[in-house]
Amino acid sequence: MRRLMLLRHAKSDRSPGVRDIDRPLNPRGFKAAPRMGAYLAAQDLIPQKVVVSPSLRTRSTWEGMSAALGNPETEIVDAIYEAPDSALLTVIRATPAEIGTLLMIGHNPGLQDLALDLVGDGPREARARLSVEFPTAALAVIDIEGDAWTGFRPGAGRLERFVTPKGLDRDDAA
Repeated sequence: MRRLMLLRHAKSDRSPGVRDIDRPLNPRGFKAAPRMGAYLAAQDLIPQKVVVSPSLRTRSTWEGMSAALGNPETEIVDAIYEAPDSALLTVIRATPAEIGTLLMIGHNPGLQDLALDLVGDGPREARARLSVEFPTAALAVIDIEGDAWTGFRPGAGRLERFVTPKGLDRDDAA
């Protein structure tokens, strides 16, 4: 089985004159990132590899999470920045077979589109929430049977959970 975790960057600032790729996290984002990292660690959702968009907000999100998750192999992947779901799937399919759990930190709408394309099964309520929005710092955990990342194709995945920072506050992280 392969486990893909898709995480949208934490909440960022939109300062005038700052290029999109250079947008920093805002205070809410700096708070959410370590909370999501702690959640992953507490749930034993530890990635073996992390692929991160080169934007400042995605790198800062990972920096805020990484302390709770040990030191997994991490790669900054230019192709993730503002990418459509098809480009994200290409990155995923290139993951080495020895990696069982991959965390991708990126952007919308690509992450949400990819999750919706991959998921064919899973908790109805979580799938319904995913179809409505993929807010900042949200996490979709998708499992696919098989021993290769090339098996990731539309409808083949099971949404194991969909978690948002607000959901952690309500303790309905499923």
